[in-house]
Amino acid sequence: MAKILVVEDEAIVRLLVVETLQNCGHTVLEAADGQAAMDLIQDFPDLELIVTDIRLPKMDGFALAGSARRLRPALGLVFLTGYVRAQPPEELSPSVVIRKPFDPDNLARQVTAILDVGRAGSG
Repeated sequence: MAKILVVEDEAIVRLLVVETLQNCGHTVLEAADGQAAMDLIQDFPDLELIVTDIRLPKMDGFALAGSARRLRPALGLVFLTGYVRAQPPEELSPSVVIRKPFDPDNLARQVTAILDVGRAGSG
């Protein structure tokens, strides 16, 4: 399974995402803001995917994802948002946006799909 970083400032939402991904067999790291997430990205070169809220303290999810991809171009990206029109910039493709509130089963499916895309591209 994959090593995944979950970045979410709302503790209850972060807990739901972490538990969903752990139940799928993934190793999950967590951060409450963009700066803490960047520290983890630098410390864990084996990260395969980031699941991040778009609106975060200290650095929004799109800025975080752009910085993370500059360090690790193959990182998968899943964005969580409560905003209907939030779309990642084209340079962050492939990625997926999941609207809050979300179905944990859908989150698990989307994470698997993004991981598959990344693994196919690296093989």
